[in-house]
Amino acid sequence: MSTDSLSPACTESVLRDYFHAKDENRPLYMARAFAPGAVLKMALRTQAIAFPPESHGLAAIAETLVRKFGQTYENVYTFYLSRPEPGACLPDYQCDWIVGMTEKATGNVRVGCGRYEWNFQANPYLATNLTITIETMVTLPSHDMEAVFGWLLALDYPWTSAARVVASAPPLESLAPVVHYLLHPNGM
Repeated sequence: MSTDSLSPACTESVLRDYFHAKDENRPLYMARAFAPGAVLKMALRTQAIAFPPESHGLAAIAETLVRKFGQTYENVYTFYLSRPEPGACLPDYQCDWIVGMTEKATGNVRVGCGRYEWNFQANPYLATNLTITIETMVTLPSHDMEAVFGWLLALDYPWTSAARVVASAPPLESLAPVVHYLLHPNGM
């Protein structure tokens, strides 16, 4: 692991380690993000993707979000749409997110968005609860991969804003539900 493991954990580092685990298919990073008894809850507002409603414990969370997820998807890029203050160790943190990935079996592109709701313990500073709400998930044909990943890879990873995502989104009709959510995250 990198030398950043020597610095004390903070909200930003835990969130980053979560993406090291999930997006990069590195389950060992889950222990840097979650407490052993952590709970993951999934709130699916779409039927376009499936997850168990709850996973209890570090091993179960790693199995759900890294190992099983990595069997189905690759080229995963998830973005936080806000960033905690550097060095802050917050008791909780909420933010919207967007993800792009490809399906291993078909090459189709998936783009989705939703909300993260984190709760943390103080010592050691790790997540105790994470609720992931998936608001929408769209599937695009593999021939849209260049347009979608050209867009996503031009964003600052893993911290960006909804305004940047929307401003640079390719003009693909299939992305309309994602863009709509990003423009109106509270359903307005």
